[in-house]
Amino acid sequence: MYRTLTPARPALPLRDAAPAAAAPSFGDLPEWDLTDLYAAPDAPEVARDFDWLATACADFAAAYQGKLAGLDGAAMLECVQKYERIEAVAGRLMSFAGLRYYQNTTDAGRAKFMADAQDRVTTATTPLVFFSLELNRIDDAALDATLDARADLARYRPVFDRMRAMRPHQLSDELEHFLHDTSTVGAAAWNRLFDETMAGLEFTVQGEVLSLEAVLNLLTDTDRPRREAAARELAAVFGRNIKLFARVHNTLTKEKEIEDRWRKMPKPQTGRHLSNHVEAEVVEALRNAVVAAYPRLSHRYYALKAKWMGLDKMEVWDRNAPLPIDPPKLVDWDTARDTVMTAYAGFDPRMAEIAAPFFDRGWIDAAVKPGKAPGAFAHPTVTDVHPYVMLNYLGKPRDVMTLAHELGHGVHQVLAADQGELLSSTPLTLAETASVFGEMLTFKRLLANAKTDAERKTLLAGKVEDMINTVVRQIAFYDFECKLHDARRGGELTPDDINALWMSVQAESLGPVFNFMDGYETFWAYIPHFVHSPFYVYAYAFGDGLVNALYAVFEEQPEGFQEKYFEMLRAGGSKHHSELLAPFGLDASDPAFWDKGLSMIAGMIDELEAMEG
Repeated sequence: MYRTLTPARPALPLRDAAPAAAAPSFGDLPEWDLTDLYAAPDAPEVARDFDWLATACADFAAAYQGKLAGLDGAAMLECVQKYERIEAVAGRLMSFAGLRYYQNTTDAGRAKFMADAQDRVTTATTPLVFFSLELNRIDDAALDATLDARADLARYRPVFDRMRAMRPHQLSDELEHFLHDTSTVGAAAWNRLFDETMAGLEFTVQGEVLSLEAVLNLLTDTDRPRREAAARELAAVFGRNIKLFARVHNTLTKEKEIEDRWRKMPKPQTGRHLSNHVEAEVVEALRNAVVAAYPRLSHRYYALKAKWMGLDKMEVWDRNAPLPIDPPKLVDWDTARDTVMTAYAGFDPRMAEIAAPFFDRGWIDAAVKPGKAPGAFAHPTVTDVHPYVMLNYLGKPRDVMTLAHELGHGVHQVLAADQGELLSSTPLTLAETASVFGEMLTFKRLLANAKTDAERKTLLAGKVEDMINTVVRQIAFYDFECKLHDARRGGELTPDDINALWMSVQAESLGPVFNFMDGYETFWAYIPHFVHSPFYVYAYAFGDGLVNALYAVFEEQPEGFQEKYFEMLRAGGSKHHSELLAPFGLDASDPAFWDKGLSMIAGMIDELEAMEG
């Protein structure tokens, strides 16, 4: 139904936040102004839209249930447009509730408003469950004839195609209604428990009580004993709470197994592939290419980093440590903004023009605050409003790249909005394109302006670490999830069982240079993607590989690239990835496509090794 809030950034220590008390030194950090959605939770427009939604859904069902097969082109277009309007109103309500909640997940009033909103929207939209079920019972030839009757209806074909991809997995009308009605007390309730538990955890490091964001941030501290203390405290707190996190994962994976079994999904990943509109073989080709590349990527880079740090063996708290040659520095907000906007404008002035309102109109919430959700995301809300970007900005160079990343999402979402509510939403595999491309533009701008070999080395190493975190780490996460869901089909998993699955992918992906401290086996517990969006994580690797290939095309054939790039972003979810990549001469189903992207990372490591000369 409506678009939910999904983190647009991997849950990695490299970009996690530090104490809110440090924030004033970064300048005037922006906060969200949500009045473009609603003025306040008790604004009359909120009550009006809840009432309208309930009536509109009931009227829609009364007008169309049992009649879809008999609609001609004009009537079907009117039906789809009414459905789209309902999506927009539901999306506006849930965006407002969700964004307020993520600003302070520990505030009982905000949590109640979001839970009540979920209940009311779920209840209101229950009469719509028939829509996709009934459409999927229409004969292919008959539906094609109806769609082909009008060009303004035919543009919605991708929506129908995505619905009909679920035909083999559709349940009875009664069961679909049941699942819809129980959704707020199923996965959504366990998601909320996870979020509120994580937000409420406290960690004591060297006498200071910190939030999860703050202690994760210490894993990038220049002081090695402080990094170790942070890592050990993370392990201790996760360990004390591991039974709860194991219960969350056991319940969610079992719930998914039950629903997948009823829907006759061949694998736990199938539902994600269908929603991403990507073939299982393409994801498998990506996964295999990355795993085969571990030795020439992560293993080689971390061995190099160990040498720079004067270590024979690295500990887990050294993985995201700053390099010894990298003097500690903080980047104020104005400098971060100028860096990203200059990079965007250098690619195309239109990109900077689209990004400018995010800074000027309250579309970014940047400061670290008590109870605020961790990490970063860009949420598109609805197509007649605009996206909102959430950060936890702490002035580290990595935070500048996170700004570039989320702003790339925002630009993409603005451009795709013209497609309308049903066609603007981009599958996860393509949703990471503009974000990672925005990071690449910013990195290339900084690299071009590097004044010394040491500065260039620092920038290259930072980018390689980002790419390893986005590609290698996320594919390792994907393998962990595959193992987790497969193992759960055999019965309840103890915390030790899940810990063992986690460790089975760590040494393989990170390489022989690492020691793994006691307690590191629990670090699966804080990754929100495993809870909120099973198998989401491969989208990061997909996006990074795709952007590396795209950027190579840009460097080789810059003429006309910008216009093709903007057209790709404007398409939103209206085209398959094969159609979007064809103008660039790229094909994600070709295994060589992924090797091309991975070779860019390997090339940067080659340059770093050459600098050792």
